[in-house]
Amino acid sequence: MVELYINGKAYRVNVEEETPLLWVIREHLGLTGTKFGCGKGICGACTVLVEDSPTRSCITPVKSLHKKRITTIEGIPFNHPVKVAWRELQVPQCGYCQPGQIVEAYALLKRNPKASKEEIVSVMSSHLCRCGTYGRILKAVQRAQKLMGVKS
Repeated sequence: MVELYINGKAYRVNVEEETPLLWVIREHLGLTGTKFGCGKGICGACTVLVEDSPTRSCITPVKSLHKKRITTIEGIPFNHPVKVAWRELQVPQCGYCQPGQIVEAYALLKRNPKASKEEIVSVMSSHLCRCGTYGRILKAVQRAQKLMGVKS
């Protein structure tokens, strides 16, 4: 039995300790916003926050997360500036990678609200977007900064 704290709620799940967090989130808890992409921690579609640090959930065994604070895309408020900017700028094309992108952007701006364009590009480039919406992603992160009151 593993105890996880996801989006502010405690869960006890009876799974093998090596089970990737992604499958617990999706299959056992029904939080389907986090996506499966590559299964190797490369694409970023499965990104969640573990203790506020972006983490690839497809390669993270639940045994390493006992009682740690986890945030999924569902745990980021609908009216958070990052989500607002994503909607305003209509960032997604197919949308599959976007939950991971949003979680990463949320973490970046929480850590450094005044992130430079170069830092935004560097951090966000760790995510793959098959539709090539990188320009809109950059603009959305910068828009979120403005919504947060950050002066450029």
